[in-house]
Amino acid sequence: MPVFKSGKGLAPPWCELEFFEVVRLKPGETRIFERVSDREKIIVGSGMCRIRVGPMVADAGERTNLNLPTPDGQFDVIEVLRPTTLVRMCGHWGDDIGGSGLFSVEKVAHPVEKGDPTHYEKETGIDQHYHDCDEYWIIYEGRGTAMSEGKFYDVQPGDCLAIGMGWHHDFPKVQESVKAVYFETTMEGQKRRGHLWNHTHGRAQPKVDRV
Repeated sequence: MPVFKSGKGLAPPWCELEFFEVVRLKPGETRIFERVSDREKIIVGSGMCRIRVGPMVADAGERTNLNLPTPDGQFDVIEVLRPTTLVRMCGHWGDDIGGSGLFSVEKVAHPVEKGDPTHYEKETGIDQHYHDCDEYWIIYEGRGTAMSEGKFYDVQPGDCLAIGMGWHHDFPKVQESVKAVYFETTMEGQKRRGHLWNHTHGRAQPKVDRV
């Protein structure tokens, strides 16, 4: 099942993202993140803190995106200046990755169809698309219904939707406005970045074993 929770061994076996966690810290707290994978990443979803990354210290606000690309070093939160939400990702992805960051999903009055045509009801501005890489959506606020490989998944904080390369996906409905991290791992095939559509880039060729 493409939706999995935080915890070791819970990701589908094909995933390059092996482990994730959503960490919420209050002023006065600190956190040491013991290494669990060769490659690790932290994205700040909200708040402000100071993070030691190997030998350097970074002031980390919303959207800060930090990487440990080798097995050396670790992340340490040494000071929390405002209530902070961090999303930590660990695994074995390659050097050439698609991208990562934050995205939000809101209900809109009149959704515009800018991706591939849909046969289901939509109430958001997210488009139906695919990628030349696997992608992961990690939810840290809100609730909604995401779609991948033609199936619908109700997601909430602490869920990760694993989307295999070439599978169309979308976020057609929300019950509460959603905030999430997206992480596109190792580029494959034609290695085209960004949202891809059948009508513009050619028909998707999904990896049928990545479900």
